[in-house]
Parts: sequence; structure tokens; C-alpha cells
Amino acid sequence: MSVSDLPKKESNILKGHEGAVLAARFNSDGNYCLSCGKDRTIRLWNPHRGIHIKTYKSHGREVRDVHVTSDNSKLCSGGGDRQIFYWDVASGRVIRKFRGHDGGVNAVKFNEYSSVVVSAGYDQSLRAWDCRSQSTEPIQVIDSFTDSVMSVCLTKTEIIGGSVDGTVRTFDIRIGRELSDDLGQPVNCISMSNDGNCILASCLDSTIRLLDRSSAELLQEYKGHTCKSYKLDCCLTNTDAHVIGGSEDGSIFFWDLVDASVVSSFQAHSAVVTSVSYHPKDNCMISSSVDSTIRVWKT
Repeated sequence: MSVSDLPKKESNILKGHEGAVLAARFNSDGNYCLSCGKDRTIRLWNPHRGIHIKTYKSHGREVRDVHVTSDNSKLCSGGGDRQIFYWDVASGRVIRKFRGHDGGVNAVKFNEYSSVVVSAGYDQSLRAWDCRSQSTEPIQVIDSFTDSVMSVCLTKTEIIGGSVDGTVRTFDIRIGRELSDDLGQPVNCISMSNDGNCILASCLDSTIRLLDRSSAELLQEYKGHTCKSYKLDCCLTNTDAHVIGGSEDGSIFFWDLVDASVVSSFQAHSAVVTSVSYHPKDNCMISSSVDSTIRVWKT
């Protein structure tokens, strides 16, 4: 992908949230996106047409993260009320509430089969919940972190968590093994490369680090943005050629994956960029901000 193909042209602004939007995510085919925020709501959009489709309300406090199943039929969310909600997308009904975290829920993810939700909590734990069972107890609790767990990624056999304690920990659920990479700086977001070989970790020293998953080697560091006090998402483009990160000054940065040079940066929002999500197939991106908007970017 050439630099000229990167999405920098604003094609739509999605408005409706009151207050900060804390996360915005494309669904698996990129036709829709979900957002959540301080106003305790989750919203479903068609970002390409700029249309709001549905609002989901049931959380008692801010919603910090949302994830949708690969077939788009269910979604999960978590936030300041310490609960994980499991929703039916079409009806907007809450199917189940999972309770067990002793603090706010920072991140949620479905597994590949959409049968399990894993949540990352302020209470220094990762918890796994079975969506098919009627039980509200977690089926697994991982509590080897020493500070708030901010972000979670899943593979077929592993749960990976990033924490304010400076570690990215990988748990192999088949053999019960834990591997820990200590980055020495609070980690506020992790995301996986599309080929599954690397982990991106956004840290509170205004640096995004690229880790090799098999060797835990630090491959590269990306700098230029400001990330000191907010949870800011980072991700890769769908070809893994470029790294994307938001900045506390409202700008978005693109780095070359290999040499870590800033290939593009532009003012995207009037306040902190909380979240970036790249389309699974096309050169399209959405970003969310404390300025209460979600913006759609195309080439």
C-alpha cells in the first residue's frame, strides 16, 4: 500500500453521542460500526452512508468497549458499572449480564466462535464468560497482573492482556502456560497484526511498541504522537504495512511498519482521539474522540 492510499479524507461525521466517545469498532465485514461512550450508550451505524441505525441502553455508567460477533447477531459491552452485557443486535435486548469484576471493565472481546467473552478489568484481572451457559460465574479468571488490565486480544488458543503494570501477558489456555513481556511502561492498548505474528502495544510514554509474538522480541517503536494520560487505541492497516495511532492533541498518525517513520499525520478531531479502527478490506478508517464525534476517513 502506498502512502497516497492511506485514508485521510473525511467522508462522514457520525453524531449522536453526548460526551466523549470511548471506542469505535468496525464489524467483521466492515459494513457497519459500533461506538460507545460516556453517555452510557452503544450505537450501531452505517458509517459509509453516515446513518445511525440503533441505540443500545442499559449500562448504568460509561461504556468503555464494545465488540460484535463475526455473524453480527450478538454484541458484548463493558464499562464503569463493572458488568459485561451480552446483547441481541437486532432486538436490542440484553440476553445476559455477567457480574464478577470488582472494578470497571476496560475491554471486551468475543472468541472466534462467539461462545465466550473475555473481559479486562480495573481489578487487575481477565475473566472469561460462557455465553451459552446460564451461569453468571466466570469460567476462567486470570489474576497474575499487578495493576489494571486495559486491553485484551484473543487467538484460537491464547488470551493476551495488556496492563498498566507494564506487561503484555500471553496465556495459553490449552497447556496453562503464561508468558510475560515487561515493557517497563504502562500499556493502555494492545492489538494484533492481521497475520497474527505481532502485537502492537500502546504505552503511556507516547510510544507504540511492536512485539514479535513467538520470540517476545521488541521489533520496533513508533513515536511522534502524544499519549500520556488517556487510553488511546492503536491498530494496523489491513495489509499490516502501516501502524495507526491517535494522539491526545486530536491528530492521527500513520507510521511505516518496518522503518517506523511517520508517513502521514493530520488533525482529525478537536480533542483526544480515543480510538481508531481500520476497515478489514478497504482503505477506510473510523476514529472516535472526546469531542463526541466518530469520523469516517477514506482515500
